Amino acid sequence: MIPANFEYYRATSVDEAIDLMVEHGMDAKILAGGHSLLPAMKLRLNQPGVLIDIGRIDGLKGISKGDGELIIGASVTHHELATSTLISSSLSLISEAAESIGDVQVRNVGTIGGSLAHADPAADWPAVLIAANATIDVRGTDGNRSITADDFFTDFFTTALEDNELITAIRIPFPPDGTTSSYQKFMQPASRFALVGCAIMVTQSDGVCERVSVAFTGVSEAAFRDEGIEGALLGKALNEENIATAANKAAQGMSILSDHFASEEYRGHLARVYAKRAMMAVRTT
Repeated sequence: MIPANFEYYRATSVDEAIDLMVEHGMDAKILAGGHSLLPAMKLRLNQPGVLIDIGRIDGLKGISKGDGELIIGASVTHHELATSTLISSSLSLISEAAESIGDVQVRNVGTIGGSLAHADPAADWPAVLIAANATIDVRGTDGNRSITADDFFTDFFTTALEDNELITAIRIPFPPDGTTSSYQKFMQPASRFALVGCAIMVTQSDGVCERVSVAFTGVSEAAFRDEGIEGALLGKALNEENIATAANKAAQGMSILSDHFASEEYRGHLARVYAKRAMMAVRTT
């Protein structure tokens, strides 16, 4: 349980962190909250020669309200997201997800940016940000760019981040009036990772669903938007019959994971169950 030797650098700015990444190449790893990287290092499953600590870069911190959008710094902790009144008042699915992550120690130190970059297929944030129609801002040697959450998670532990790029912020548009949201998950009891997690955001007008956004985590090798459920609800009333019909479309056409925690058949069943729970939650919110 002792990691291999490594050099440690504490970056004071995003640009300095990028310069260090360029200098040390593939031998370097970014250290944010460290709750994914450090356990892997202790088991020597990951043996970077260089750690670049970005935890004290002020430009990566803070939750603020921009022009019609919520801006979350990459180094914001899960605890800060769970306790933000700005978030809970308008984007409850984010608060619900943050509260369900790990234990107190993980929530106090773990960061949203670190979780996104790690892209664990059972992590909570990927589905939540897809459902919230978020955009992820990154910076690298070629400057700044923005990636939609739909395009960010590409495969098993794989993202659209390029070499020497760093997540700087997450931007989420504030939803219109009449919007409710929820995140529901069936968790692995020890780690509290999602065996299946369903995030939903629905805007209703005159009794029908005017906008629908649904995403899953834990089901497949990467989080994904469920267009089948979205299409089944769009323009329909959020009643029990329509919810049941939409839930039956959960994860249709997706390659579903099977492991020692849950078989493919059981995960498919859980996807339908938790899709229904998420829809019922926004119906009664």
